[in-house]
Order: sequence, then structure tokens, then C-alpha cells
Amino acid sequence: MFKDTEFKIALQELPEKEKDKLILRLLRRDMDLAEKLFFELVDTDTVEDKRRNMVTLISNDINRIAENYHSLDFIAVEMRRISGEISHHVKITKDKFGEISLNINMLNEVIEQNTFSLSHSKPQKSVKFYNYIIVRAFKILLLIQTLHEDFLLDFKEDLNRLGANISSNKMLLKTANYNSLDINWILEAEIPENIHQIHKEIKAAGFLK
Repeated sequence: MFKDTEFKIALQELPEKEKDKLILRLLRRDMDLAEKLFFELVDTDTVEDKRRNMVTLISNDINRIAENYHSLDFIAVEMRRISGEISHHVKITKDKFGEISLNINMLNEVIEQNTFSLSHSKPQKSVKFYNYIIVRAFKILLLIQTLHEDFLLDFKEDLNRLGANISSNKMLLKTANYNSLDINWILEAEIPENIHQIHKEIKAAGFLK
């Protein structure tokens, strides 16, 4: 079995034309890598430009869903698709700030634009959906805690909006309480320093699933 250092040296010693062929072959098989390199080397859009585009796409998608569908199961599937697009955006741009802001935006838009579906769904049919919202909200708090504390101010308004949206829906608030998510952490943008330990203990107790 070759050593990693030996392999790197062998690659470095390849003729330039051969290296180019290998790179192009690799990029054809790994579209994420190709897109990432395009963004870093060629694209004139900034991370902020990409993030703004994502905000528009998310808003348009959720508006379309709200106008045409009322099944919470379907809405949850669409939310997972949008979450995947956010993750792809972060993978390509390394936009850690956007990972948080876009996820907060998604939750707020979903709750605000689907009030009819939320209010007309039977509790037993909506348990998984409400739980998914709370799990995502908790994840947002965990992500914020990994950034410098100064960034918390940038998310305070949107967090307050999310906290208000959750508080205004009895089932969402009940689900938050059931899973030991203190709504005041969101409303007041006051995240405990040991939030990761709290999350770990809640998961170990069988919640947030």
C-alpha cells in the first residue's frame, strides 16, 4: 500500500498536460467540486450575492407551495429539499453566516405562509411536521453558538420573529416545550453557553427526533 506522501509526490511530478487531463476528468465526476472551483476562481458573484439569490429562491418556493398545497407531509418534504439547497450553497461558498440566516428565513416563511395548513391539520397528522420545525430551530441555535458572539446581534431580529411565530402557534409552542427548547432562547436571542451539552442531554433522553 502506497504512503500518502509518496502519492502526493508522484502527482506533483506528473507532466502539466497529464495533470490537466486528470483535473478535468475529476471535475466531470464531481460536480460539487467543479461548482466550488468555478465560484472561487471565475464567478463574479460574491458570497452575499449568492445568499441574496437564495433568499429570493426560498421565498418564491415557499410561496408557491403555500398557494398550491396544504398537506403538511408534502410541505415537510419540500422543506427538506430547500434545506438540501441551503446545504449545497454552504458547501460551495462556505457561507456559515448564510447557513444560519437562510435556515431562519425558511422557518419563518414556512410558518407565516402556511397558517391555513397549520390551523386546519389534525394534531395527530402534524406531530412530525411540528417536531421537524423545532429540531431545525434548535440546530440554528447550535450553529449560532459556534460563531463569534458578536454575530448574535445580526440574527436577533430574525430570531425574535421566529420566536414570535412559534409562540403564536399552540402546537408549535407545545412541541418546543415537550422537547425542552426554551422559547425565550429564541425570543430574547439569549443562547446558553452550554447549549451543545443541553442538546446532547435532550437527545440522549430520546427527544428532538
